[in-house]
Amino acid sequence: MEKPKIEKKDMALGWAILPLVLMILVMFYTIVELEQGPHIPLIIGTSIAAIVAWKHGFKWAEIEEMMYKGIRLALPAVVIIILVGLTIGAWIGSGVVATMIFYGLKIISPAFFLVTITVICAVVSLAIGSSWSTMGTIGVAGMGIGLSMGIPAPMIAGAVISGAYFGDKMSPLSDTTNLASGLTGTDLFVHIRHMLYTTIPGIIIALAVYWVLGQNYANGAIDQQAINQTIIELNQQFDISAWLLLIPLAVIVLVAFKVPAIPALIVGIVLGVLAQIFVQGGSLADAVSALQAGYVIDSGNALVDDLFNRGGLDSMMYTVSMTIVAMTFGGILEYSGMLQSIMNHILRLAKSAGSLVATTIAAAITTNATCSEQYISIVVPARMFAESYEKMGLDSRNLSRALEDGGTLTSVFFPWNTCGVFILGTLGVGAFEYAPYAVLNFVVPLLSIIYAFTGFTIVKIRQQTALQNA
Repeated sequence: MEKPKIEKKDMALGWAILPLVLMILVMFYTIVELEQGPHIPLIIGTSIAAIVAWKHGFKWAEIEEMMYKGIRLALPAVVIIILVGLTIGAWIGSGVVATMIFYGLKIISPAFFLVTITVICAVVSLAIGSSWSTMGTIGVAGMGIGLSMGIPAPMIAGAVISGAYFGDKMSPLSDTTNLASGLTGTDLFVHIRHMLYTTIPGIIIALAVYWVLGQNYANGAIDQQAINQTIIELNQQFDISAWLLLIPLAVIVLVAFKVPAIPALIVGIVLGVLAQIFVQGGSLADAVSALQAGYVIDSGNALVDDLFNRGGLDSMMYTVSMTIVAMTFGGILEYSGMLQSIMNHILRLAKSAGSLVATTIAAAITTNATCSEQYISIVVPARMFAESYEKMGLDSRNLSRALEDGGTLTSVFFPWNTCGVFILGTLGVGAFEYAPYAVLNFVVPLLSIIYAFTGFTIVKIRQQTALQNA
């Protein structure tokens, strides 16, 4: 069957923004007041968007195609989500996560835990270029260590997210980093160097905040007996061995050598299955069950059971369904012209270099909220703002940095965005809970806007030409 050809239509701002406003209102009421998930509000938002599109002359076949195109954009993310679920099941069953937690509890001081986990996640993500893979592996173990120390889950998740997104943003292997530089025509390493001005101060501020927060868990503020009991329980339930750490190390090395994320994760899953059978003494049926339904443990220790009863394909179906529903909503907004109408009105606010950068960041955040996908938050503003930067005599690196500062980092703050959904599925903490602690992710956009209005690190095209000729 031939796909209908879709042409975007000009829409008044009121009609364009109506589905978004109503969806956010319903979303807020559903999550905060009813304490329910975001699926139904997104379906309601999709229905309203479909009605608005139909009212503007789109046929139902075209509206369906908009939803399908939105879903297709999310399919690579869906594959990663599924593989991360399998990885968590395999690594828990193999004893990899238990080994990480065991040594973490023995080595890491509670007072410095938040700083330490941030740095570890930053280094790993920088090496492999993937915040999702880092959060789904190192982040899961970090949650276990922190919770065993009595540190609140939202605080741990915020530190994990800050570290993971630092590495993702600054790594030359990151897909978002390459996307932002490629779409704006900016040399990859020029783009990365320009991001240092906002990202390095951002991570320093984040680490300072985590150090202050961590002092609340020093000097006996934690239950050392509970930690010791957890260590004993880990030894009883798993065969702890430092050799098991070679499994995550193998994945990190593979991705560092530019092996794509999917085959690298598959290697990690296979190694985890083999370790569960030959190291932990489990059966093949146990290993397959851990991949499908997640690892199951009944130790009698509530904390240990809560830490390890997770993972598997089934645990990611909430995340997968959420991603699909979110992208149907985003697809209609993008391909009907609603998002373009919103962006055009945002663009009118850009009268100077400072306001242009601030508008770019606002547009990226708006796209994260409307289209629920961080890739779109880079693609759409890049396409719409490139000419404005050129007319103002601004070098493309200013645009590429603003896209990442506003798009890549803020995607985690929306529960219905694929990033927020993924974090809920892997770390078990919702966006509204960890948002105050994801310090890097909200500090960097603010720094970027401040720089723009002061002119600090804003590179003009004439200035760049002079630098090249010098």
